[in-house]
Amino acid sequence: MTKKRHQEIRITIETSYIEEQSVPEQARFVFSYTIHIQNGTSEPVKLLRRHWIITDANNKIQEVRGEGVVGVQPYLNPEQSFTYTSGAILETPVGCMQGSYYFITDDGIEFEAPIPVFRLSTSVTMH
Repeated sequence: MTKKRHQEIRITIETSYIEEQSVPEQARFVFSYTIHIQNGTSEPVKLLRRHWIITDANNKIQEVRGEGVVGVQPYLNPEQSFTYTSGAILETPVGCMQGSYYFITDDGIEFEAPIPVFRLSTSVTMH
């Protein structure tokens, strides 16, 4: 596998505003995000952990670190994918998220795959 294996992990993101769980007058805006991860490398990888940086419109930053995603550490064979949905709560109607997934190959090589910045917004669903 090449040094650029992080570029071979394909990540796509869809977001939505969850109006029924939000309380704008109390500065509570709830968003969901669905992430699709595809292993485009030539060998299996396991997602070990994640790191999120969540920023609202007031520039308030929340950092989240943890093992796996949604309670699992998916093992992905070449071209296999994993999709999950999770959520974030902001104090403003607009914000953004970005971060990294950390993977390990069967031969013990760890690498980071950046998660591109994506927007959380009450006004539109972003794809």
